[in-house]
Amino acid sequence: MQKLKLKVCGMKHPQNISEVAKLQPDYMGFIFYEKTPRYFEAQIPQLSPGIKKTGVFVDASVDDILEMIKKHKLQAVQLHGGESAEFCQELQILFAGMDKMEIIKVFSVKEEFDFSVLREFEGNVDYFLFDTKGKTKGGTGETFNWELLKDYPSSTPFFLSGGISPEEIAAIKKLQNHFEQQAKSEVFYALDLNSRFELEPGLKDPNLLQKFSEKLKN
Repeated sequence: MQKLKLKVCGMKHPQNISEVAKLQPDYMGFIFYEKTPRYFEAQIPQLSPGIKKTGVFVDASVDDILEMIKKHKLQAVQLHGGESAEFCQELQILFAGMDKMEIIKVFSVKEEFDFSVLREFEGNVDYFLFDTKGKTKGGTGETFNWELLKDYPSSTPFFLSGGISPEEIAAIKKLQNHFEQQAKSEVFYALDLNSRFELEPGLKDPNLLQKFSEKLKN
């Protein structure tokens, strides 16, 4: 079974960032959106080269995104608003001259989802991310109906997000098995962990994250 990548999102406090970084997640997410309690304003401490620093943006301008990439030496951007396929393509063209920059486009899901909306984004992003649709952006603590993803038609790898907690290990393995049986194991790429691993918004519990990671491996 293919090993799922782990992204810990909504990081805020430098000391906590350093503690979580010791667990060697594949990605760490920093939210550059002022209307969230996880809004990141600090400096990112030195991280292992194996951890991809990911900036999370909501309908930000190209200039604002480029400014944060330069300031924090980001290696990925996550677009959590209503960004168009053309906008993603514009970023992709700008990123062509940089070291490898990844683009993750977020789609919110509730009881149903029209996968046809993904088509125009194909080739303009590196990953899709499916999150639970809520009244605010990010960190709802609720899961959506993961059964919907069994109809995933794309070859673009995706992140699973939205209320993931240690209690969902069995359901995650079940979804992995589905894609294994379809010979599409590579499309279920990563888990995005946030609010269910927090002591308070933006402050992660390293022990809980470590236990989850160990359980997932086993």
